[in-house]
Amino acid sequence: MEPEVPTTVAAAATRNGDGRRPMLVVEGMQAGYGRKQVVFDVDLHVDAGEILGVLGHNGSGKSTTIRTILGLAKPFGGRITFDGKDTTGHGSRDNVRAGMAMIPSERFVFADMTVTDNLLLGGANDPDADRRARRMELVHELFPILVDRATQPAGTMSGGQQRMVSLGMALMASPKLLMLDEPSLGLAPAVVQQIFGTVRQLADTEGLAVVLLEQNVGQALKIVDRCAVMRSGRVILEETREQMLARESYWDLF
Repeated sequence: MEPEVPTTVAAAATRNGDGRRPMLVVEGMQAGYGRKQVVFDVDLHVDAGEILGVLGHNGSGKSTTIRTILGLAKPFGGRITFDGKDTTGHGSRDNVRAGMAMIPSERFVFADMTVTDNLLLGGANDPDADRRARRMELVHELFPILVDRATQPAGTMSGGQQRMVSLGMALMASPKLLMLDEPSLGLAPAVVQQIFGTVRQLADTEGLAVVLLEQNVGQALKIVDRCAVMRSGRVILEETREQMLARESYWDLF
């Protein structure tokens, strides 16, 4: 029998044995485009330093969910709380300034700009020059190849290298919440492993809260703490990484 998703996610999010604070709480969210509703009564939560994997096929509502959280789409109903503040219906500009970041599955760099200019653009909203310099040092430490390719147009790099640039851009903004849409899409397994390992490192060392959207269950389960499975716009299951790994198969979930 599948465990039920908590009916009051805000209450569940505060019952952390390790004392981590809730960073994102989504309650009863409904969303879509125009008059077409594609997300129904979604409950999610992720704490600081935690990685939540949101799993499901194309069309399951994963991307619409994070677009609505970021403010690229208006919710039809429900409530979104970010870092203790109600952000329901807030626009993406305000949410980014508050500490949200999202990397889409495609078109995630400015192709004609150099690697360095892409990174600088990612930190453009931060007025603190010293903090921007420290973040640049962190990005270069995480992805040394970006130092070697500093003056190269980002669009001429490989898919994996562009993904590193996009992650670097997000980190330049000093986010508290990072949402990644299908980061393994079209990348070689070794590159995926490197990027996923970096995301896990950032959660552990920087306290970054991460929402990871993936179809690749095997790769996601290497780094996530918990999983929420979406189907037809609804969360049908929430389990810990250990519970998911104990399953003999995942076919019944998709």
